[in-house]
Amino acid sequence: MRLRLGLAAAAAALVLGAATSASGDVLTPNARQIFFGVTDTGQLSDFQSFADSVGKHPAVIETFHPWGNNLHYAIPRWGEAQARPMLHISTVDPNTLAEIITPQGIATGASDDYLIRLNSSFAARQIRAYIRPLGEVNRCLNPWSSYTCDGASRGASYAPYWYKQAFRRIAIVVRGGGSLAEINARLASANLPPLNRQAGDGLEPDSLPAAPISMVWSPLPSGSPPTKRNLPGKYYPGSDYVDWIATDIYSRYPVWKALTRFYKVKRYRRKPFALTEWGVSAGDDPKFVKRIFSWVRSHKRTKMLIYYQDFGTSNPYRIQNYPKSLHVIARNLRQARFPALAPFPPPAPPVGAPTDPNEPPAPPTGGTGG
Repeated sequence: MRLRLGLAAAAAALVLGAATSASGDVLTPNARQIFFGVTDTGQLSDFQSFADSVGKHPAVIETFHPWGNNLHYAIPRWGEAQARPMLHISTVDPNTLAEIITPQGIATGASDDYLIRLNSSFAARQIRAYIRPLGEVNRCLNPWSSYTCDGASRGASYAPYWYKQAFRRIAIVVRGGGSLAEINARLASANLPPLNRQAGDGLEPDSLPAAPISMVWSPLPSGSPPTKRNLPGKYYPGSDYVDWIATDIYSRYPVWKALTRFYKVKRYRRKPFALTEWGVSAGDDPKFVKRIFSWVRSHKRTKMLIYYQDFGTSNPYRIQNYPKSLHVIARNLRQARFPALAPFPPPAPPVGAPTDPNEPPAPPTGGTGG
């Protein structure tokens, strides 16, 4: 299987030619293609089982990690999967559920060493990847959200302003591609403090390399709670920092009107669109799945959709538990518009490279409910 995938990747490289500029790459598929992906459980066997079940190798794998987590096990797994990674970054320790850092802390450079390490990881290996920081920011159950579920402010450090500033800082530093003076000038232009150097942060003496990453902004299409000050537009970091517009939708919360309204916002219309999480979660629902694929086909900027499979065999999102829905997915994925590989997938790890089949993933953002 790996040989076939490797040959397909080589063919894709010949067709598409050299990659574009590393800094701020959009990383879209060909004009008539859509990347189909699945979330990462930390176990390669789950990725392979999903691929076998739907009859198509997913082009993208979305990994959920907490702030500060290393990629020592994720990178080899991405290579084994031969899938382009999307890295969702949360601010919660998955073991203790304690908050690691606030949006204001990120924005003011309290943990720049982590961003520098991310830049180095993707740049040194030339891993093309999507970075999705603090997804579903307007979902009250997420600790990085601005408002509690009763609509009260979570505190000054969580204000929409600090979320936007945090996103901008992440984009500037992880993209890299400039001298230390140039990086600091970009931060200053966004009203952000200069890079906060730490001993052993891995930064070259005077520069950050350009990383081939694409920034994904993914609020809920309306908000939870659904108040005016919690609408997605209140959190938009700006076109200079966002490469993809994205959101999530689940069969349990089929917010179609809000989804379409969000898609049609004029200031986003030049950006590719993605469903960064979608899934069946309230019983077998082939009608919902049919509508997902119909909606994607009729909304031409949609270039990626990632199925959320959660963890374990008995969880309510596992598509193998819903045979009718699974059949609809498999039937749609037979179409050529869904390639089995994204161009230039991560390199497979050397034989004997260490992997951890039980790497603890970070909790997911959790769907579109309250």
